[in-house]
Amino acid sequence: MLWIFTQNKQSLINVHEVMVSGKKVVGVIYGSTLSDHKVLGKYHSEERATEILHDIFSEVEEWRGSMIMKFTMPEV
Repeated sequence: MLWIFTQNKQSLINVHEVMVSGKKVVGVIYGSTLSDHKVLGKYHSEERATEILHDIFSEVEEWRGSMIMKFTMPEV
């Protein structure tokens, strides 16, 4: 289970999948279809959004074996 606190600090979302869409990092809401997604954060470039995705992956690797993982989207 992956919980992500959005960049604007207005939502805590249980996501099933995280992906980059242009300058945005978006999450597919757990238990929904691929068309049901939420913007987790917006960044100045697609490269920065991809860096954030890699940061999330690194956190997932560190939490291997844990039932719940949390991540807070960076401001910039």
